[in-house]
Amino acid sequence: MGIVIKQSFKNTVSTYLGFGIGAINTLFLYTNFISDEYYGLVGFILSAANIMMPLMAFGVQNTMIKFYSTYKTKNSINSFLTLMLFLPLAMAIPIGVIGFFAHDMISNWLGAENAIVKGYVWHIFITAVAMAYFEVFFAWAKVQMQTVFGNFMKEVFHRIAIMILLFAVYFNWLTVEQFINALVGVYVLRMVVMKLYAYNVRWPVIRFNKIENLSAILKYSSLIIIAGSIATLILDIDKFMLGKLRPDIEEVAYYSVAIFIATVIAVPQRAMHQIMMPLTAKLLNDKNMVELKGLYQRSSLNLYVVSGLIFLLIVLNINELYLIIPKEFREGLLVVFLISAAKLYDNVMGNNNAILFNSDYYRMVLFFGVLLTILIVLLNLAFIPKYGMNGAAIATFIAIFIYNSIKIYFVKLKFGMWPFTKESLVLSLVILVGFAVFYFWDFPFHPLINMTLKSLLIVLGYGLLVFKLHISEDINSVVKKFLTKI
Repeated sequence: MGIVIKQSFKNTVSTYLGFGIGAINTLFLYTNFISDEYYGLVGFILSAANIMMPLMAFGVQNTMIKFYSTYKTKNSINSFLTLMLFLPLAMAIPIGVIGFFAHDMISNWLGAENAIVKGYVWHIFITAVAMAYFEVFFAWAKVQMQTVFGNFMKEVFHRIAIMILLFAVYFNWLTVEQFINALVGVYVLRMVVMKLYAYNVRWPVIRFNKIENLSAILKYSSLIIIAGSIATLILDIDKFMLGKLRPDIEEVAYYSVAIFIATVIAVPQRAMHQIMMPLTAKLLNDKNMVELKGLYQRSSLNLYVVSGLIFLLIVLNINELYLIIPKEFREGLLVVFLISAAKLYDNVMGNNNAILFNSDYYRMVLFFGVLLTILIVLLNLAFIPKYGMNGAAIATFIAIFIYNSIKIYFVKLKFGMWPFTKESLVLSLVILVGFAVFYFWDFPFHPLINMTLKSLLIVLGYGLLVFKLHISEDINSVVKKFLTKI
């Protein structure tokens, strides 16, 4: 796992940098520099764009990774990549035309509960297209085993730009409406920069020659749209439906802050996922099941170790954290606990998604996903009107738990592999002990000092147990190399 560890480490650093900047934006700048109403609007626009993104991309970001390694000649590779560049237009252009002629109808539907949304239909569309083509160009770099710059652009670039824009609002250099327009521009700029980098890694040679397995490629792309949409829906349908079902769009802002805090747990998985996708696709294409099983279990365990620590740091410090942000946002405590647990489960799955999306069984997974999408919409319809943001969190937790359990069982059924080992059980006990010891332990100081002291104790205690119990050989090896250099 040399290339995995090396690029995953760099990606983890950039991802945490991005989340650190995002934390400042989310917890302090947004909450103090713009009104809750406009903060909720921003969350709604980005959630709606995220939901549309897989459709706009036409599944190309996954298709490119799955099929790229099957082509061996320059001519076949160039023809395949040409198709990948133009395929998203087959979806984006018709949707844009529909949006042009049905603009008023769409805006009235989106703004049924919150009229402020009505004027931002095109913002959603343009952002969705920019997000889609960013993923296409990122995948272009991924298949060349280059993920570090793309991950920086995905996690850091737009957050720095948004921070600058928020300060521009604070100093009255921009109005809030201009800020939202500029926000869309940031995503467009990010896409352009990623395109230039991807083309620098491999310059496109446009070829419209016959492509082998064209029908399989188009079928996979069409079906993977559903898979991508399902994954995005699970992440963003709750915020979207909150904006639609609740009269106070400010609640989307409060929920977004809680979700952001919990999503920090997803950072290790997001960082490792960038390099795991092409590696898993290659192992599947080469039918190397022995190495695939090793990769599955080691990725699961390593992600569980890292995300388990982050989980403890979040849930054991959340009460103190909510004391230093505006009191309106403190209603999201239950949201943080539920989504944190769901994200921890995501990490335990290792490269499960990479196995499923790059195997011949993706059709069955899509079937489960469609059922899950129906379930999560019904759960949100049932829980959000009664319980608001807490209802959205409950619905999301149930949906993710069911979906992940189905995918783990399916990989076991078809490939004969579990992600779990005996070390996974030992680590679970370590996490439970850490929670029991530290949850009710607080220092009588300022919340920031309390969080710092408690975090140091948690990191030292957890790290020592993981190292002494030899839970992960990969992590122990990294630690030993680091200690020898000191």
